[in-house]
Amino acid sequence: MDIRTATVTTDADTFLRTLYRRHGSALHRLAARMLGGDWHRAQDIVQEVAIHAWQRPMDVGPMDDTVRNRLFTVVSDLVTDGHRDQAEWPVETAGEAEMALLAAPDAVDQALTAQLVWDAMADLAPPQREVLLHLHCLDRSVSQAARVLGVPPGTVKSRTYYATRALRTALRARGVTEC
Repeated sequence: MDIRTATVTTDADTFLRTLYRRHGSALHRLAARMLGGDWHRAQDIVQEVAIHAWQRPMDVGPMDDTVRNRLFTVVSDLVTDGHRDQAEWPVETAGEAEMALLAAPDAVDQALTAQLVWDAMADLAPPQREVLLHLHCLDRSVSQAARVLGVPPGTVKSRTYYATRALRTALRARGVTEC
């Protein structure tokens, strides 16, 4: 590395550190607000603004208090350009069959489904909820559940039938269509 490269690197480092220290958080907040809270994309925008300011110091001007408004303008322009770029690309749509092939169950999906079912169980009558818990959560047979609940096996079967229907209705009320 020669002496000219070292000087340029040091000047660039100093310039960028000063820019981030004085204006980085304000630029980041503005970009995030304009991007609907997308903090990662906002960070990308701030980095582009910093590169723009470093490459074109005459466009930005001196590093004084008046530079922030010019930097805000650059942020706004970059966000607007990004929205335009996204609008120009056609949106690809896939049918339900293709989307089903892409969907992979994961722990988050299972946790959300479990939470949805538990919330829907609150809509059931206590005897219905109790019989479903014994049969499906505690993994008991109809005769075991009947013995524990102190009711005939036929009552357990009947409660299970009506509990399942009520649970399906409660899930549909919450937007679940496949049940």
